[in-house]
Amino acid sequence: MHLLPTTMVGSYPRPLWFTQQLAGKDVLEAFKVAPHAEAFHDATRVAIRDQEDAGLDILTDGQMWFDDYNMGIGSFLWYWLERTKGFSSEKLPHPRRDKAKGNDIWALDEAGGVAVEGPIERGAVRMGLIYQWAQRHTQRPIKACIGAGPVQLSTLAHFRGGPVKNRYELSRALADIFRAEIADVVSAGCQHVQLEDLGAWMPNLSGEKDFDWVNEIVERVMGGIPAGVEKSWHFCLGNAWGNKLHGMTAGGYRTIMPHYHDAKIDAYVLDFACREMEDADLLRKLPPDKKVHVGVIDIRSLEIEPPEQVASRVRKVLAHIEPERVTLTTDCGLKQLPRVVAVQKLRSLAEGAAIVRRELR
Repeated sequence: MHLLPTTMVGSYPRPLWFTQQLAGKDVLEAFKVAPHAEAFHDATRVAIRDQEDAGLDILTDGQMWFDDYNMGIGSFLWYWLERTKGFSSEKLPHPRRDKAKGNDIWALDEAGGVAVEGPIERGAVRMGLIYQWAQRHTQRPIKACIGAGPVQLSTLAHFRGGPVKNRYELSRALADIFRAEIADVVSAGCQHVQLEDLGAWMPNLSGEKDFDWVNEIVERVMGGIPAGVEKSWHFCLGNAWGNKLHGMTAGGYRTIMPHYHDAKIDAYVLDFACREMEDADLLRKLPPDKKVHVGVIDIRSLEIEPPEQVASRVRKVLAHIEPERVTLTTDCGLKQLPRVVAVQKLRSLAEGAAIVRRELR
């Protein structure tokens, strides 16, 4: 693959004609209804084709298995909660709502909470199958985007019953489920696995002692992935209808990145475009064995960045880290954008990368 490969974080806008919702069902149950199955597979093919046409190198399935829930990307959380045994089905208030301030109150209301009622056990998440469905549509590599992650999900819980009594125990039980799902994806041939866990920010609220906990859970999830498969970890500044979570992410990456330099991953997936590359100098301090997927497309704005603006952002990155260690991506998922905007942003990403590649020859 050439220098500065391009990708996107994960989700993509649904085509307007894809209106069916899983609403908690196993995909193999929902797809007994032929129009739902047909629409899903067609939408996945469209999302992949849009990325190919834009010129991306590493693709995603667009996560058409995400429903149109609150937050714009709410099923980022609920897809896993609905298909993991031990959780209740209703949406409850977020357990930490009373600690939030400003717009974060609204964001936590959008996210909601869930009750733990029994043993946490693996259910019909089907990551391996979903990966196989996507990869058959393209010769380019499909990245498996696995999230929301165990730490983030554990912070949503009310503990009503069962053997799991706190977020630490819950995150460990979830980590084992995630590890099993990732094993299925890798067994199916996937070469790029991206954990999406904004729990990276949790110690900003719960205390520095929890950085060790977050690292433990990431290693528990990703530790079984064999050499040769890229292991990346995405934690953006939060995204509820384009709004950042200001309390949890206060201080930006500068406050947390040093605590994750020893994380058992290959690459960090970080958003920079929404802040015009603020903190890009932190990339200079990454351990030499770590790579980075740098967000150079702002998904919280409808503005379509010209390729030269994207190239300018890339140059700011390369002032601090070698191009051989850089993949270019979007800040976060694109699901909340109009598709016409999303595809143009991806084209600008690919064209901006091409500008800088020519300069590096």
